Amino acid sequence: MNHKVSRFFDSVWYGQRPIATLFIPLTFLFSLMVKVRKLLFKMGVLSSTQLDVPVIIVGNITVGGTGKTPLVIWVTELLLKAGYHPGVISRGYGGVASSWPQQVRGDSDARIVGDEAKIIAGKTGCPVAVGPDRAQSAQALMDHHQCDIIVSDDGLQHYALKRDIEIALVDGERRYGNRYLLPAGPLREPVSRLKIVDLIVCNGLANANEYHMKTEGSEAVNVLDETIIVPLDTLKGVKVHALAGLGNPSRFFSHLRKFGIQFDSHIYPDHHTYEAEDISFGDEKPVLMTEKDAVKCTMIAGTNHWFVPIRAQMTEKFGLGLLSLLKEKING
Repeated sequence: MNHKVSRFFDSVWYGQRPIATLFIPLTFLFSLMVKVRKLLFKMGVLSSTQLDVPVIIVGNITVGGTGKTPLVIWVTELLLKAGYHPGVISRGYGGVASSWPQQVRGDSDARIVGDEAKIIAGKTGCPVAVGPDRAQSAQALMDHHQCDIIVSDDGLQHYALKRDIEIALVDGERRYGNRYLLPAGPLREPVSRLKIVDLIVCNGLANANEYHMKTEGSEAVNVLDETIIVPLDTLKGVKVHALAGLGNPSRFFSHLRKFGIQFDSHIYPDHHTYEAEDISFGDEKPVLMTEKDAVKCTMIAGTNHWFVPIRAQMTEKFGLGLLSLLKEKING
């Protein structure tokens, strides 16, 4: 989607603008398509693949970023500690590979396989595969790496792949916007869809039926040399450039403000492919970016480009609950 168009709809969906009502006829058609599609899967007209191993979906019901990647990493690391051999699948948004599925490693080219998948592979060390056919990607991991459980980064609406556990992530700040389905609102499915997921996680202030996810990131890492790390506290009062190519860039900017950092913001489309001029601003000020942006800038960055790694923190209760639910599913 064009960047200006994307920002326009973002303001409509989350700004409670009356202009949203103009799109309601199209929303009605989209809603009908969602219902018919789900019915076709339920009736078996559209096929859904059942894998030989459990599948955990980490997704959401809204368009845009909610913080899925840090949660996928946390869940994957939990499974590793519990003795499982997880593999992670993703659509590979932003990737331009000529064939799918693609196996992803920490040193893969983000332009080929997608930014989020590269981060997940690098952080977890687990097998990762990307492609539009998630079942095919999962099977490739099972064939080549003997994975005994699959974690899907996004894919809550990808009913072509059967799942054992659904984890829905909610943005605690923006929630569901104006609560309309696309294109009048940001919803891919109605809010009622959350009633049938297994676990709801909130990135922010959680409600009673949600698990709270806290995000942490107190350091800046040099893009060219990741051994060079500085505390964000040392940048308090320092004027910098901050750039973000995310579904919700305001979350990153709010994070920097917590450390008293002053910055000029530069917003790019989600999964943006960066050119040198996108990250150079004609001065010597430090440039801070997200890790998702940094994996696409290693070839064009300078010594003053830094990224801020963000990690998810979940409660012990959530981890124990997820593992208990998984055992129930495995044991039938």
